Amino acid sequence: MVLNIETVAADILTWSETFVEVPHPALGGWPPCPFARQARLNRTIQVLTGADPYFDLRNRARWGMGQYEVIVYAYDPKEWPYARFHSAIESANQEFLLARDILALEDHPADVEDVNGVIMNQGKYALVLVQSLSKLNTAAKQMGSKGFYHAWPESYLETLFQHRKDPRK
Repeated sequence: MVLNIETVAADILTWSETFVEVPHPALGGWPPCPFARQARLNRTIQVLTGADPYFDLRNRARWGMGQYEVIVYAYDPKEWPYARFHSAIESANQEFLLARDILALEDHPADVEDVNGVIMNQGKYALVLVQSLSKLNTAAKQMGSKGFYHAWPESYLETLFQHRKDPRK
């Protein structure tokens, strides 16, 4: 299936506005991402439809982040089963992204992310969210000092901070 970029972008920005940016009691009264609203309002989120996660991310490593805080690549999850999707992203992180201060985070409907009963997934697309690693670490440290991670399960945080500095240490 070919994804329509206008539909995909609208779906992802709506998800951000109606879920990612909204405070939730099960998350200690914080939104899933306290920085998402400002990035959306500043138009520093770029949404793209991808062809192949590994090669898309290899190119992103060459190009960098440009003016964007977050670059989201969307894929049809039927064409990219979770194991293959995860492997491509992990390989890209290890082989070239991390060395260039970039981190790719995955969101796949087949890998449900349940945090205290809150399903974090977008749910419709297989997504790669690309961000500056150093900026993520700085933001995590800032939020960690405010108690942002206190309500999150340890097992989830271990996965979340796999390639990052754990701000709680």
